[in-house]
Amino acid sequence: MIHVDPRNTAAGTLHARLVAALPDLADPGWSDPEVDLVIGGDGFMLQTLADGLDSGRDRTMLGLNAGRIGFLMNDTEAWDRVIDGLTRRAWTTYTFPTLRAQIRLDDGSVTAVRAINDVAVERSGGQTAHLAVSVDGRRIVDRLVADGLIVSTALGSTAYTFSAGGPAAHPTLRLLAVTAVSPHHPRLAPFLLPDDATVEVAVHDGHRRPVRIVADGQSRDDVLGVHIGIGPDTVRLAWLDGHDHTARIVAKILRP
Repeated sequence: MIHVDPRNTAAGTLHARLVAALPDLADPGWSDPEVDLVIGGDGFMLQTLADGLDSGRDRTMLGLNAGRIGFLMNDTEAWDRVIDGLTRRAWTTYTFPTLRAQIRLDDGSVTAVRAINDVAVERSGGQTAHLAVSVDGRRIVDRLVADGLIVSTALGSTAYTFSAGGPAAHPTLRLLAVTAVSPHHPRLAPFLLPDDATVEVAVHDGHRRPVRIVADGQSRDDVLGVHIGIGPDTVRLAWLDGHDHTARIVAKILRP
């Protein structure tokens, strides 16, 4: 199956170019036993992966970048290499964990959300959030005054986490990255945890200082607390032979 971002004109152009080079892909019923092709940017890839998890469709996604950063995608600048790799089926598949966040809402209910990149606890009003932060049941900050707190996977560390001053981790590492957003007091530095750790955030004065959860861009308001850890689901991404994760981090993130 080929997934093309309908809102991205560059993705449509790239799809047409791909079909011209590989006419078999023009068949609307085309499918590959190993991978789906995803044409667009990182946001579209995240949505496609999430849709697959929601539908129970367990597929590996091979992305072709028609976006800006395209960290989750294969570069398309060296077009001959792309066509050669697809023709020879020369790619490597990686499996990545997802995050599961159990959220306590102010109406007393509990709900759960999943994220591939990150879960952010953010202020949703004009005042800073006041958050109590625990790791594996041990309180590490009684009252963090900040715009929020991000917990990300290594795969997601190059997105919101990095923008907020957190570390850009090699995507194949098994870890959780925890980053405060604009911390006022205390000046909590970003830190890394093993992937079996859990992070719990409790909201102080939630009615006066409203807080929301944002999981891969999808938000939920009126949050009183959240428990975040690695969930049971995984996703798979494929990169064509010759892809270098370290070089991509340096070129796309560390030295733009």
